[in-house]
Amino acid sequence: MEDTKIKQHYDMMYRILNEKQWRQYVALEALRSGFGGISKVSKGAGVSRTTIRAGIKEIESDNLYQIGGRVRKRGGGRKKIAETDKTLVFDLEQTIFPKGDPMTYLLYTNKSVANIKKALLNNGHKIADTAVRNTLLSLNYSLKPNKKNIEGESHPDRDQQFHHINKQCRIFEQKNNPILSIDCKKKEQIGNFKNNGKEWIKRGPKGKEGENELQVNTYDFRSLADGLAIPYGIYDRLKKQGFVNVGIDHDTAAFAVESLRRWWQEYGQSHYREATGILITADGGGSNGVRNRLFKSQLQRFVNEIRIPITLCHYPPATSKWNVIEHQLFSFISINWRAKPLTSLSVILELISHTTTKSGLTIKAMADTNSYQTGIKVTDKEMQALNIKRDDFHGEWNYTISPQVAT
Repeated sequence: MEDTKIKQHYDMMYRILNEKQWRQYVALEALRSGFGGISKVSKGAGVSRTTIRAGIKEIESDNLYQIGGRVRKRGGGRKKIAETDKTLVFDLEQTIFPKGDPMTYLLYTNKSVANIKKALLNNGHKIADTAVRNTLLSLNYSLKPNKKNIEGESHPDRDQQFHHINKQCRIFEQKNNPILSIDCKKKEQIGNFKNNGKEWIKRGPKGKEGENELQVNTYDFRSLADGLAIPYGIYDRLKKQGFVNVGIDHDTAAFAVESLRRWWQEYGQSHYREATGILITADGGGSNGVRNRLFKSQLQRFVNEIRIPITLCHYPPATSKWNVIEHQLFSFISINWRAKPLTSLSVILELISHTTTKSGLTIKAMADTNSYQTGIKVTDKEMQALNIKRDDFHGEWNYTISPQVAT
C-alpha cells in the first residue's frame, strides 16, 4: 500500500514538472534518502539511474535554481530521422514529385502522408506518420488545393473597356435611365437532390442526431431529375432590384430577350416611365454573347416593341467574374437556398423570391414554361437590316440598337 502511494506521488509530480525540473526533483529525493537513495527513487519513480545521476550533477554544479534556459543540453534528445537516415530526404522528394513555382521556397504535394510513408517503407526506410509530416514541414512542403487563378490571356484593351463601361453608367445614371446587369445562372436539377451548404436543424428527442435532418437521394443522375431550372437574372444597378425568369427548356438568345421583356412588363415600364434609353452590361459569351446574331435580332424586336433604344456594353474576354450580377444577385440566391433540396419549380421560385439583403435587395421570380427552339440561324441580310450603331471604341463590344423606322 505504501509503495502505491509513493508511485502516485511521483506520477503527480511528473505531470506538473518539465523535464529539467523532474530530473532535479528525483535527484533531490535520492540525495535526501541517503545511502541507496538512487536505487530507491529509481524504483519508486520509474526513472533510470542515469537520469537521477544527471540531476545530481546539475545540483552539485549550482544549476538547480537557474531560471529559464534550456531544459536539455544543447544537442540532447533524439536525433531527427533526416539526420540519421542520410537518403531519406532524397527518396522522399523523389516520391512526392513536387509541384510549385521553383522561384519560391514553398513547395506542395497532394499525396497523403500514408501513401508517402508506404513508398518510403518500400524503399527500406523505417519511419512513422508523424516523422513523415514533420520532415515535409521542415522542407517547406504543405498541402495545397487547386486554385482558380489562370484567367487566360488578358485583352490589351481590357482596362479601357472597363473605363468605357463606367463612363456609360455615369451618363445613364444622370438621366435616371435603367442600368441592367444580365446573365444566366447555373442550371439546377429539379428533384430531391443534395444542395451544398449547411443549415441549423433542431436535434431530435434526447439529443439524437439525424431524426430531423433532410434526407435526399443518394444519386443525382440527370435521368432521375424532374427537369431543369434555368434562372436568367436581371439586376437593376440603380434601384438594387432583381428579377429572375426561371425557364425549363433551353438557354437561348430568345429566352434571354424574353427575360428582358418580362422584366420591362413587370417592373421596368412602371418605374422608368420617362426612360429615354436602357443600358445593359453583359458577358461576352452565352445566350447574350457578342457574336450571337440571334440575340441582336431578338433584341431588335424588343426595342421595336418598347420604342426605347438599348445600349449594350459587353465585358471583355476572361472577365465574366466582374459581372455585377454575380456578386449582387446570384451569390445571395445561392446563400439563401443552401442545403435546401430544389424539389420543384415552385420551391425554386419561393426561395429566389424570399432572398433579401441588409442593403435592401428584393427579387421577383417568375416561371417561364415556354419552349425555345435551338439552332435558329440569322442571315447576313437580316443582320444588315438591324438598326445597330456601333461605338467607335470596340464596336463589337459596345453598340446601341434603336427602333427600326416603319416602312
